[in-house]
Parts: sequence; structure tokens; C-alpha cells
Amino acid sequence: MIREFIVCGAQKLILTAGVSDVANESLGSDVQESVEQVTTDAAQEVNQFMQFIEDHLPDLITFGIRVLLALVFFFVGSKVIKWIRRLVRKSFERTNADAGVRQFVDSMLKFGLYSLLIFIIATKFGVESSSVAALIASAGVAIGLALQGSLSNFAGGILILLLKPFSVGDYIVVTQEGIEGTVKEIQIFYTKLATVDNQTVVVPNSILTNNSLTNVTARPERKLDLKVGISYNADLKKAKSLVEEMLFHDPSVIQDEEIRVFVDSLGESAVVIGLRAWVKTEEYWATRWRLLEDIKLIFDKEGIEIPYNQLTVHMQGNTHDLYAGSGDTVPQPEETLR
Repeated sequence: MIREFIVCGAQKLILTAGVSDVANESLGSDVQESVEQVTTDAAQEVNQFMQFIEDHLPDLITFGIRVLLALVFFFVGSKVIKWIRRLVRKSFERTNADAGVRQFVDSMLKFGLYSLLIFIIATKFGVESSSVAALIASAGVAIGLALQGSLSNFAGGILILLLKPFSVGDYIVVTQEGIEGTVKEIQIFYTKLATVDNQTVVVPNSILTNNSLTNVTARPERKLDLKVGISYNADLKKAKSLVEEMLFHDPSVIQDEEIRVFVDSLGESAVVIGLRAWVKTEEYWATRWRLLEDIKLIFDKEGIEIPYNQLTVHMQGNTHDLYAGSGDTVPQPEETLR
């Protein structure tokens, strides 16, 4: 019916063109023939297109149904994948597994299940499994060559989970890269760190496995090592006694561990006193800052001087000869300028 309508429209166009030609005698017969030829060709092309639609209409309907079913199947499969991931996470929580292991397995499970879902959809809706397998193999080779760095990051993630140089919640320092922070997530290809000012640093796993790193919070206890200088004129034994008393009465210092106060070195302008004690890892910085402040306050109270860098200048007493006859004021000699 549509085809008949188009043919009738073309015939009307030809008749209209003929009437127009008669009315306009300036239009040549060659132009009329060209218009008729173009109209005839257009009608033939429309007929061919409509014939193609009529011949392949069942196939197009079948293809549309397959696409719709594939979308429905993908939607249902996504819900099932989320349910499986949630079930696995709860299982890990019941077994008190490491948070890094849970995150890594969840990422692997998500990637693997979605890949399997797409493979099933492709094979169930008209694509041969051998073709899909060949496509996956060739794509795997191409992706492997293009993503060598990503594969090394993947291998680094596996090494991190197997060797466990750190876990989620640890504070690590990668000196060579200038990276440090608290581990928040361990994913397939990267690890997320949170800095002290709450910035997120995304570090490829290969960097963490190919460089030396320091796990600051690996142990529950941490040694506090401080140094403070006092003047050579100060009472050394009194200063050591004050520091020892402070350490023995500090609530954050672990009293069962070794506490030592000693002369670390004799500096150019100070006697350096060293102190070592053990504190809980989570209380390290708070204890360090508090002890430094308390040492300064108690030394000031007891009259123990903490020296600072000074410059001593000795001036000769014969400067009068240099300024004789110049009319300038002769500076007076001084023993020490500070």
C-alpha cells in the first residue's frame, strides 16, 4: 500500500511537470526528459527499499526481540551479580578476613562475573561460542600488549595480598616516590591512601611492590626517640633527672619497656641529651609533641638553658689608627657581640 502511494505520487509529479512544461514554452524537451528520468529513478529506489523492508521484516522483528531479551537478561544478571557480591562480603565479614583481601576479591569477582554475563548473552543470542572465544583470545593478546603497566599493577595487587607488607589502616611511607598516608583501599590495579590533611592519593600497585616502603604502624608499639640540647654551663645531672622523672610519670609511656636518658653527643654549643621510651603507636605523635613542650617548660622553670646558635665576634683594640684623620667617629672595641 505504501509503495502504491509512492508510485501515484511520482505519476502526479510527472503530470505536474508535463503541465508546467506546456505552460512554460521556454523549458526545453531535454530538461523535461531529465526530470522524468530522475523521478523514475527515485521511484525505483523507493520501491527497492520498501521491497527490502517487506522481505526482511521478520528478521528485523526477530533481531529487535533478541536485543530486548538481551537487555532484560543483562538487567537480571546485574541484580544476581550484586546479590552474589553482597553474599561474599558478608561471608568475609563473618570470618574476620583482612579488609584488603575483601576489597581485592570483591573487585575480581565483579570483573569476572560481568565478563561471564556478557559471554553468556553473546552465545545465547546468536553468536557462536567459538567466535567469542577467538575474539576474547585475540583481544586478550592485544590488551596484554597495550596494558603491560596495568598487568604489572594487577600482579602487584596479588603480591600485596599474598605477602601482606601492609593492610588497610596502616600508615606507610614510600621514600623513593615521596608518597605517604593511611591505606584506605586495596583494589585490583591500585591502592588508595589518605594523607594527614585528608587528601586521597591513588598509587599503582606496581610502585608499592617495586620500591622499598616503611610500614609505620605495623607494630602496636613504637619507640620514642628525642634529643634536646642544654648549655655547657647547665647542671647536666639535674637536667637528666628532670627528664627521667617526666618519663616515669607520663601516662602514655609504657613503663614495662626500657626507659633511657643519656648524653647523646657533645655539640659545638650544647650538650645533647637523648631520651628513649616506648609508647602505643596510635599515641606516638601526641606524646612526642607533649613531651617536647613539657621539657621546654620545666627547663625554663628550673633555670636550665637550652642554647641556640650564636655568633661571637672579637674586635681588635687598635682600630683608632684606621680612622685617624678621617673625621669619622671611632667605634669602641667590644669583647663580644651577640
